[in-house]
Amino acid sequence: PGATNASAGVHIAYQDSTPMILFIGQVGSDMVDREAFQEVDYRQMFAPLAKWAAQIDRVDRIPEYVSQAYHIAQSGRPGPVVLALPEDMLRESVVVKDAVRANPAKARPGQDDMSQLAHLLKMAERPIMMVGGPGWSNQVRQQVEAFCDRAALPVCSSFRTQDYIDNRHPSYVGHSGIGPIPSLKSAIEDADLLIVVGARLGEMTTSGYSLVESPNPKQTLVHIHPSASEIGRVYRPELAIVSTAQGFAEALSQVDVAPMKRDQDRVGKLHEAYLSSLTPIETPGDVKMEEVVKHVDASTDDRAIICNGAGNYAGWVHRYYQFRSFRTQLAPTSGSMGYGLPAAVAAKLDAPDQEVICFAGDGCFMMHGQELATAMKHNLDITIIVSNNSTYGTIRMHQERDYPRRVSGTDLSNPNFAKLAEAYGAWGTRVERTADFPAAFAAARAYKGPALIELMTSPEAISFGTTITKLRGGA
Repeated sequence: PGATNASAGVHIAYQDSTPMILFIGQVGSDMVDREAFQEVDYRQMFAPLAKWAAQIDRVDRIPEYVSQAYHIAQSGRPGPVVLALPEDMLRESVVVKDAVRANPAKARPGQDDMSQLAHLLKMAERPIMMVGGPGWSNQVRQQVEAFCDRAALPVCSSFRTQDYIDNRHPSYVGHSGIGPIPSLKSAIEDADLLIVVGARLGEMTTSGYSLVESPNPKQTLVHIHPSASEIGRVYRPELAIVSTAQGFAEALSQVDVAPMKRDQDRVGKLHEAYLSSLTPIETPGDVKMEEVVKHVDASTDDRAIICNGAGNYAGWVHRYYQFRSFRTQLAPTSGSMGYGLPAAVAAKLDAPDQEVICFAGDGCFMMHGQELATAMKHNLDITIIVSNNSTYGTIRMHQERDYPRRVSGTDLSNPNFAKLAEAYGAWGTRVERTADFPAAFAAARAYKGPALIELMTSPEAISFGTTITKLRGGA
């Protein structure tokens, strides 16, 4: 059934805290529990993946269920809702009043919350803020940036939320994702006050729950989140504030941050360390991903939308691309392969006046490369950059690290991706040397319609920070 294909999207929405409603056609009520054609108990299937999974058995209750779905999807921590629709119910008709439009309550911090936060800030010598999670906007970003300026407070982004703060902002100190830069890692580990706005402090953000120890962090933890059930679930905060990002950002104007005990130069030093990390580390091979990403970064404007799925190729994007505007990064916090191209299609349909660029690995692209057909149908100007190293890079890296040379099932026999793009009617080209990428990128951007650049990268450059030779114990 199509709903089984949708399960990955539901899980992505759950981990990304994205409000979404999925309507599923179900077999007729007279067929239930007979293992009818394509029958699945969707309430059981989606129960662990969604905030709510239900079935509408009576046509007169459609307004009630749909209103409830909108309410649950948007309340507290937003997320996906699944509604199954039996075939016989869909054929019925009834006259019934529509439900009132869902308008979930939005949590805001109390005055005592902000007073306690102000006190903790005044006493802290090594504070740091981390941002992420749902409910952000460009206005929220600007308010948080202004507060960090005023409070001499360094701010970092949680896993794959780098567009929440302008990466050029003097208070921005890096991305707490896979392989954080050493200065940020130390700043989080050594912080005496950690203010987390919206983020869940998940596995990827905390480097396997090591940067922040569970359940009792050594840092004084202030956790701001729109869902009370999320606060304290993994970490016990000193101060828990149930609030949306917007409500908290608006309340920051009440916080008096002077006088402060801390070193006023600390933020500048951490920001400089972040800027230094943008200098590319050379990797093996004729096509160097670090140079490709740096060229894309230098060529695009502040509103360009960057999409990627899952794979080691994304590490170069997260390390070397500077996000400058809110909602310009589309990347799954669940690490779902194949996300990038469908996300790019959706982004271009939603924001036709913004440039959209999709990064993908060869294995990642093969998961949903057929969405080129959708891009062609709508004649979307998107640029797709496929890093082809003929391997499932992340899995290969783990194999070589833990069992050197004992590789199993990670080699790929790929098509010619440039020719595949042409078969769909798109523009395609192969790049086999780094020096050839700028011209190929310019041609792809100039093309009216989907354009794909296939990068012939080396599997030896298994990640932005190591090589297969090093993993095997070589120099």
